[in-house]
Amino acid sequence: MKATDKLDLDPADWDAFRAVGHQALDAMIDHLRSLRERPVWREAPDEVRAAFRAPLPDAPRELGDVVADIDRLIRPYVTGNPHPLFMGWVHGAGTPAGMIAEMIAAGLNANCGGRNHIGLEVERQVTRWVAQSLGLPASSSGLFVTGSSMANFIALLVARTRLLGPSVRQSGLQAVPQRLTAYASAEAHQCIGQAMELAGLGSDQLRLIATDDRRAMRPDALAQAIETDIAAGWTPFLVVATAGTVNTGALDPIAAIADVAAARALWLHVDGAIGAVASLSTELRPLLGGIERADSVALDFHKWMHVPYDAGFVIVRDAKLHLQTFSSEAVYLSRADAGLARRDVWPCDLGPDLSRGFRALKTWVTLQTFGAERLGACMARCCDVARHLAERLEASGLFTVHAPVTLNIVCFGVRAADADTVNPRLVEALHVSGEAAPSLTYLDGRPVIRAAIVNHRTTRADMDDFVAALRRHLPHRG
Repeated sequence: MKATDKLDLDPADWDAFRAVGHQALDAMIDHLRSLRERPVWREAPDEVRAAFRAPLPDAPRELGDVVADIDRLIRPYVTGNPHPLFMGWVHGAGTPAGMIAEMIAAGLNANCGGRNHIGLEVERQVTRWVAQSLGLPASSSGLFVTGSSMANFIALLVARTRLLGPSVRQSGLQAVPQRLTAYASAEAHQCIGQAMELAGLGSDQLRLIATDDRRAMRPDALAQAIETDIAAGWTPFLVVATAGTVNTGALDPIAAIADVAAARALWLHVDGAIGAVASLSTELRPLLGGIERADSVALDFHKWMHVPYDAGFVIVRDAKLHLQTFSSEAVYLSRADAGLARRDVWPCDLGPDLSRGFRALKTWVTLQTFGAERLGACMARCCDVARHLAERLEASGLFTVHAPVTLNIVCFGVRAADADTVNPRLVEALHVSGEAAPSLTYLDGRPVIRAAIVNHRTTRADMDDFVAALRRHLPHRG
């Protein structure tokens, strides 16, 4: 670098930078406005992938040229979840308002791990709003995390602290005489077992409880499993109910499960990654009855509430216990009576991350811009659209629905003896065509097509188009 070269990273010409920035924003607005005009997904060709094998750049490039590369090499080939016919996984669709919030958060570049600044007040307000929507005490503590996998893990650690005390952080499980067990539905997300592994408890100690004909956990089977373990010398400590299972969207009967947990004074956690935010909907809220009794809840704002990725969240009823599970007395985190290090509970006291982005801002902007009523209405419409799809599939005579449609997920397959072969091929054909993006999952060991209606843009007419696309791609039967 020459001595005359600019040594900071700000633009040499702010007006030129402004022009490039406006062009980039306009291009993204056009991108979102024209979603229906493009395929749901496109495979990146070999020449595009080859561009990402270039060596580390030494010399600078013009920002405009880099943005042009984004338009050419990246924007056409991303996942596709903003599209109305992306239904494969439970991915939020995002919103233009959320995009603006993310841009502002990037410009502010606030580290929300701690310190005395307004970003933490935004996070605390969202925590109070979550508590209000779920019926939890206003004194509950909350924390933004990457997603519900981390949120479930944090909740498990708090539950472990409740049973074993804060000293388990230092002494570890080697000093614990009890053999701990936890309980979740056989339909629970794999991250619950992973949380047991990460906590040093082992996924073998997670008891997977049988489900009913709606694929929801059976409280009677849960109670029996707990009593069996106690009789065998185990120490149950945690029950996980699921509000919206990943395979079918089933809702565990939280109130009845809460009764079972309360009878043995066990920690009740709700994995609400998919369904907890449905508490914003007056129509769907009754389906979550009992969630107000939870000791902790995990949820994802980046799914059904369409906050840009990532924005997971965990809320804990007992704020003191949450603090005891993670707080540190490291000298570099010491507090003062005034100033930027003013004494308070910081987010880094409630989880493992010290460096944290301003996830709360895009969530706050989403709630402020749309309000709970409109967001909830969009969720209710997704459920209506899912029911419409199920009806169209059954009426077609070509497909059958394989699980009750409780919320917004439809699992189905072809009516054919070779369905186990046709279903996967049909999903692949739709992906490659770019017409729609369902996914494949397995129910009772057999492959079925899964359509998760999460997108606020998706309509009944889109489902009619989807059924037509399914028909076009069915193998010819001669």
